[in-house]
Amino acid sequence: MQTDPIAAIVDQWKHERPDLDATPMLVVARLFRLTEMLDQRLRPPFAAAGLGNGDFDVLAALRRSGEPYALSAGDLSRTVLVTTGAITKRVDRLEARGLVDRSISENDSRGRLITLTGKGVGLADELIATHLANQRRLLAGLGDAEQDRLAALLAQLTSTLTEDED
Repeated sequence: MQTDPIAAIVDQWKHERPDLDATPMLVVARLFRLTEMLDQRLRPPFAAAGLGNGDFDVLAALRRSGEPYALSAGDLSRTVLVTTGAITKRVDRLEARGLVDRSISENDSRGRLITLTGKGVGLADELIATHLANQRRLLAGLGDAEQDRLAALLAQLTSTLTEDED
């Protein structure tokens, strides 16, 4: 039987500081631990394809935007939830590999459009299928109803945290 290190930490705090309620760690620390575990298990296909951290996010955002698979750096930044500076670095790497092209926006000559190349579309299509199969495998320990409930709870938590930012 595998022990739960997070529960053990909470139990230690209960013993050492019974005046404190450490039970939020049962959720928050587990989320951090799961994030790390999931990242370790999801990253290998991207690394095998020669993609750095976040590179696939750019390819996927462009691919799911629909034809012509083009977005501005600002739109990409909002979609991928990183700064435009981070987008620029990722696009530089992807452009060097022939996976995306940059062009001047027809609507704003100061703006640039980032567009998937044919090679980029092919890689994005290949990797999204692998990525989703990998995610399905990682969630196999939960039934469909449990996955639905967990997804709803995570959405609810995300919503409450987003409201705190406003």
